Amino acid sequence: MSITIKQLNDCSATRFVELLGGIFEHSPWVAERVYHQRPFSSRADLHRRMVAEVHAESPQQRRELLCQHPELAGREADANSLTDASKREQVGAGLNQCSADELARIKHFNRAYSKKHGFPFIIAVTGLDKLQIIAAMEQRLGNEVDSEFATAIGEVEKIAMIRLNALIDD
Repeated sequence: MSITIKQLNDCSATRFVELLGGIFEHSPWVAERVYHQRPFSSRADLHRRMVAEVHAESPQQRRELLCQHPELAGREADANSLTDASKREQVGAGLNQCSADELARIKHFNRAYSKKHGFPFIIAVTGLDKLQIIAAMEQRLGNEVDSEFATAIGEVEKIAMIRLNALIDD
């Protein structure tokens, strides 16, 4: 499904949040807050304003936003409870086709990363393959918490843009 910026600008608040509430994983509050900032001149303008709302929040609220993201090839995938967008993204990166060894490494990195940083490992997987993702997990595990927090927020912003690109015809 695709929609134009004009159609988004003309939406009711309910429809707007219905369409954009999943751009930031399980965080419809972002769409709710930008609704009143219409009209948007472009997909990039909408993204910029959504990101500004995220950055206006406290570090704790941003951490909660990060915690809304599923582990890669993790318990949500095992339980088949990923959002449609996350499932498409993870399948597109081949995370549903991991060998037992690859899956064990991903699960190990998920646990270690979450324990160290306090939020799940997040990466915009679109355009990456499972080996690139595993390498990134291993590399980023060594990062300091503050640095990784900023990196994870940046990855969430990339994911949001990818999702907007898939939804909106500019």
